[in-house]
Amino acid sequence: MPLRLIFMGTPDFAAPTLIELAGAGHEIVAVYTRAPKPAGRGMELQDTPVAREAKRLGLTLLTPKTLRTEDAQAEFAAFGADAAVVVAYGLILPKAILDAVPLGCFNLHASLLPRWRGAAPIHRAVMAGDTESGVTVMKMDEGLDTGGMALIERVAVGPDMTAGDLHDRLASIGGDLMHRALGALERGSLQIVPQPEAGVTYAEKIDKAETRIDWSRPAQEVHNHIRGLSPFPGAWFEMPGGKEPVRIKVLRSTLASGAGAPGTALDDTLTVACGDGAIRILDLQRAGGKPMKADEFLRGIIVKRGTQLS
Repeated sequence: MPLRLIFMGTPDFAAPTLIELAGAGHEIVAVYTRAPKPAGRGMELQDTPVAREAKRLGLTLLTPKTLRTEDAQAEFAAFGADAAVVVAYGLILPKAILDAVPLGCFNLHASLLPRWRGAAPIHRAVMAGDTESGVTVMKMDEGLDTGGMALIERVAVGPDMTAGDLHDRLASIGGDLMHRALGALERGSLQIVPQPEAGVTYAEKIDKAETRIDWSRPAQEVHNHIRGLSPFPGAWFEMPGGKEPVRIKVLRSTLASGAGAPGTALDDTLTVACGDGAIRILDLQRAGGKPMKADEFLRGIIVKRGTQLS
């Protein structure tokens, strides 16, 4: 029989899993997501991606600010769900919530646990130069991504793949992985194994202070930094631009040949010297502007060889 599920998620990454589970015939008795936030030029309240999908599917939607109150916990338990599915929800689940569903709470985490537990696993994997990533279905406990593992799907991380590329790939396979895990749970055949003690790393939330490009680092590290922060929040540098420097966010880069003083343009096509080697900027975005290809950018702004990019 299909399971009675509570779904808990917020961003784009979570929406494909909600769609997959709804399409699979599970009874989704409630969807929990974060409250709408003001966004855009008019700063109007915007539903989360999960909220939009829940409304489209005609599902019961809740946006509590916390799950730590007795009222919130009683409301959760009253749905009588068999299990809960959690995908990038954004609120901590206290023990009373974890214990309120008899089959448990299952989290889709965007890494190969125990590597990159925490808030920013996709960004950190790419920034670290990992050549492999994936998604893990984990039965949640009270720790930070410490629960036992049920299923894992691995993907290769290409040399120029950005965090955005990896995000989209993992989101697309995550829904199917959770669907398979719940199918096994339904049949009573889902196997949960403890996470290994070796290889634990933590994916700290990205801080704005670490987004500026440091051209003195080796080219491979600069390249990983750029692609690991693309498209958001974005790695950036400044270049001469009249009265004030112009801030440029780099969205895509690739390794290039060449050498010179770090941060120096080596040609007129945005090849930039690093501490060791060089990178070429492929896609970029001027502050307040739209994303564009480097050649389009260079039709409006000339960056001569020898220009210093701070």
